[in-house]
Amino acid sequence: MAVRHFLTLNDMTTSELELLLDHASRLRKEWREGKVRDSLKNRVLAMIFEKSSTRTRVSFEAGMTQLGGAALFLSPRDTQLGRGEPIEDSAIVISSMVDAVMIRTFAHDTVEKFAAASSKPVINALTDEYHPCQLIADMQTYREHRGSIRGATVAWIGDGNNMCHSYINAAEKFDFHLNVACPEGYEPDQAILDAHRDRVTVVRAPEEAARGAQLLVTDVWASMGQEDEQKAREKAFSSYQINPALMSLAEKDALFMHCLPAHRGEEISADMMEHSSSVVWHEAENRLHAQKALLEFLILNRLD
Repeated sequence: MAVRHFLTLNDMTTSELELLLDHASRLRKEWREGKVRDSLKNRVLAMIFEKSSTRTRVSFEAGMTQLGGAALFLSPRDTQLGRGEPIEDSAIVISSMVDAVMIRTFAHDTVEKFAAASSKPVINALTDEYHPCQLIADMQTYREHRGSIRGATVAWIGDGNNMCHSYINAAEKFDFHLNVACPEGYEPDQAILDAHRDRVTVVRAPEEAARGAQLLVTDVWASMGQEDEQKAREKAFSSYQINPALMSLAEKDALFMHCLPAHRGEEISADMMEHSSSVVWHEAENRLHAQKALLEFLILNRLD
């Protein structure tokens, strides 16, 4: 069987993604009941980090441990990747010694090149273009609180970044409509918009995007690697904040999500994390369970 990778949501069918979410919720329930699962006993995940992380590292490392396996943390400082070894050469060697590879990096073509040369599954744990692992956790969280997201309206407030791109893919895969509210010059990639034009509406006013939505989502105004743009972005995004007033325009039982870390007082008001609509902490924990389900699917080819 050909090796499967998870570089974007498009690498799985809708039915596979739905089964993945079901399995992730089962794993969450089992873990909370204290059940021991050793499905990945003696399996090893290599974790390559070129960008720093909290939730990604903890969730993948803890997830492998909870499934009976082990995880190796690799940074450019610790490997030949940081000294100029070709990505393809590293992929051949690393994949010959482990059962899967997770990469968190800058350029999306880095994970594409690595996957093309890898003999084992490769997981995109964030690039500048996409963040699919966060999306499976978000979709799992919505299902656990509100059921299927099919037919819903989701409002993305802020930068047309990697999270926004993955939400556009999710709109296609999970059959919802995405309203993107962003300032001029900060739109999602045009090619991604063109490929999903029937699923996405780009507007300028956050109020227009939020009105009648069942889910409001945002991210920081300046992502990693954009620190030198912080002041300009603060000015451009000053009116793109999710707060109780904006939530009041959404459906009365709408949910609020954020991939974290959050900058209170910037993209969200200081009180949004504790707002009655917030499922942010549930969403963060689900990174663990969604990724355990993903690891079993890619390594074992099973979702049960």
